[in-house]
Amino acid sequence: MTETLDAARRAELLEPLFATGWAMDAERDAIRKTFMFRNFVQAFGWMTQVALHAEKLNHHPEWSNVYKTVEVLLSTHDADGLTELDVKLAKRMDALA
Repeated sequence: MTETLDAARRAELLEPLFATGWAMDAERDAIRKTFMFRNFVQAFGWMTQVALHAEKLNHHPEWSNVYKTVEVLLSTHDADGLTELDVKLAKRMDALA
């Protein structure tokens, strides 16, 4: 099982993500972000690319897609909170967007 981020590691890893639009979720120990694309095809294509990386990490996002908008929430269910897996997947999502 993956360990949740301690306070020092959390600050170190999450601050750069906050600068790119990620934010803490109000209800859970999770981060969230809204990704906007030019159209549905771009949004769905991005989701497909992310899905391949998520599968390799064995770490899957909670997300929803409406037309060109993708809402993402990341948290590690096994750890009941944020872990380095969430940070790694968030960085990958940003890079692919």
